[in-house]
Amino acid sequence: MKKNSSIPAYESAMGRDGLRLTPQRRQVYEVLMDKRDHPTATEVFLRAQKRMPSISLATVYNCLETMVGNGLVKAVHVDRAPTRFCANLREHGHFHCAGCGQISDIEFSDSREQGWTLPAGFLVTQHDVSLRGLCSECATSVKTASAKDSPSKDSKKRPVSQQLQHLKK
Repeated sequence: MKKNSSIPAYESAMGRDGLRLTPQRRQVYEVLMDKRDHPTATEVFLRAQKRMPSISLATVYNCLETMVGNGLVKAVHVDRAPTRFCANLREHGHFHCAGCGQISDIEFSDSREQGWTLPAGFLVTQHDVSLRGLCSECATSVKTASAKDSPSKDSKKRPVSQQLQHLKK
């Protein structure tokens, strides 16, 4: 198993709150840190199970709940889909691709308030920004499919939902 530089942060956060540093918690944390692709709890379970066959789905859920509660990972909620987990603790938002379902981190400027018009006296202490659209691969697929089906200038005016039909074929 490769050495993960984020393990000291894990050990510090868990120890700070008086929680035991169990092998299962460490395994779940390492899975999240190894591939930062916003996995669901089931995906975390399947990855952890490859390294630790005895781990259960219930244990993974408990570990994730503990880590979210201790600020080690963030829970990402996209519509009514299963919760996903994000190991990036910097201030950032998420982009959800309507085509392939991928969730990507989007970075913001250093100033939380930059780009937002807030009412007088308001102070941002936390933000949760989620954008939806098409990633570059899906957008390219839609453009390519639209050009093949209807090269007229009207194809550019079709709603995205109609454009997405080509991705499902």
